[in-house]
Amino acid sequence: MKILLTGATGYIGKRLLPVLLNKGYNVVCCVRDKNRFPLPKAFGDKVEIIEADFLKPESLEKVPKDIDAAYYLIHSMSSSNDYKKLERESAVNFRRAVEGSRIKHVIYLSGIVNEEALSEHLASRKAVEDELAKGNYNFTTLRAGIIIGSGSASFEIIRDLVEKLPVMVAPKWLNTKCQPIGISDVIRFMEKCLFNSATYNQSFDIGGPDILSYKEMLLGYAKARGLGRWIYIVPVMTPKLSSYWLYFITSTSYKLATALVSSMKVEVICRNNMLNDILEINPISYDEALQRTLSAIERLQIISSWKDSFISGRFDHKLSEFLKVPTHGCFVDQRHRTVKNTELCISKIWKIGGDNGWYYATWLWKLRGFIDKLFGGVGLRRGRTHPEHISSGDAIDFWRVLYADKEQGRLLLFAEMRLPGEAWLEFKIEDGRLYQTATFRPKGLIGRMYWYAVYPLHGIIFGGLIKELAKN
Repeated sequence: MKILLTGATGYIGKRLLPVLLNKGYNVVCCVRDKNRFPLPKAFGDKVEIIEADFLKPESLEKVPKDIDAAYYLIHSMSSSNDYKKLERESAVNFRRAVEGSRIKHVIYLSGIVNEEALSEHLASRKAVEDELAKGNYNFTTLRAGIIIGSGSASFEIIRDLVEKLPVMVAPKWLNTKCQPIGISDVIRFMEKCLFNSATYNQSFDIGGPDILSYKEMLLGYAKARGLGRWIYIVPVMTPKLSSYWLYFITSTSYKLATALVSSMKVEVICRNNMLNDILEINPISYDEALQRTLSAIERLQIISSWKDSFISGRFDHKLSEFLKVPTHGCFVDQRHRTVKNTELCISKIWKIGGDNGWYYATWLWKLRGFIDKLFGGVGLRRGRTHPEHISSGDAIDFWRVLYADKEQGRLLLFAEMRLPGEAWLEFKIEDGRLYQTATFRPKGLIGRMYWYAVYPLHGIIFGGLIKELAKN
């Protein structure tokens, strides 16, 4: 049986793929950029990768006609101000792309939409659901609220708030009720629904056994971490102020914060959760989901993270478009040093950023990140998903990984901070020497003025960085 997995590089897709392979399915992974999907050798010939963009109908001819089922995991939330139109358009194109195939079942992961007044985000999810249901296949919608798991946007926001703020003066939507669910249960529901005729042409709410306010969820996390936290609710914080509050305190982007704030004012509580009985699944509690998540983080077993998705930053292109670093009209800061211990040097490069910092004058990197965030950029809020491993497409602070080959000793980063131009940072080891190259392609006069203004700082930052990386 062949399964089409859309959104294969996303938070859910990366976790669902190995489960489907373990069940013996052949999986066609549909991605916008193959460079972001390094295929583990262990997957063998059970996985096929196709490059397709569901907002570009001409690219969908690659969708095979011999698929038996599909998971629709495409979301555009926060990637554009017009995400509602884009999400609907994507759903229509998907439905048309699979027409004429032998597809029997489509599963869509949506949000809980039981209230009459829905946020724009949840209304968009419902519109996608309605559009997908028009197809000539059996259709199942799973509606989830807050997902608790290492790397999920919801969990990372909870973690950021509790870890950073001993005392919170918070907006009144923290009293809104929701029904969180652990990521392991989400994957179980998605896997066990496949080809189960009892789930055909129906919608189901999925959630854990606990109905909690967002305030109770924050305090529950604090308890799990052994932290004393105090939360005071104020009724005067507007949605815009709430969005800025989330944006500056947590790792979320402003667009995502805005979408989440509008949704957090709506109760997301299960009503039709009979799927538990149909599939014989008893979801774990919020406390247990927290313990499992914290344990996974401690063991560095973070399979996927929303921070590595393109919606976490400003990058919205194929990586291959930026792999060739330009030279014409660019400013270049290139430095090189002899390396006595190549293996140690590469190890340092592969640990750069995040909690490990930038080895030299990290406070200047933090200052640059703070300034970037003030102007609506990504800042240093994302850190990195894993402290040692890097793959193409990953986020490292305000950089996006374009190319990472540890055996070759080459790492190429592209800046997602707000700049009057485009910037690359490359580390490469050749013949016992480390080459560190910062390239900036300015946009107009302002871009050139920016380069000369920060050039003295480059001497401090980049000079100190390569010196530390080349040390024994």
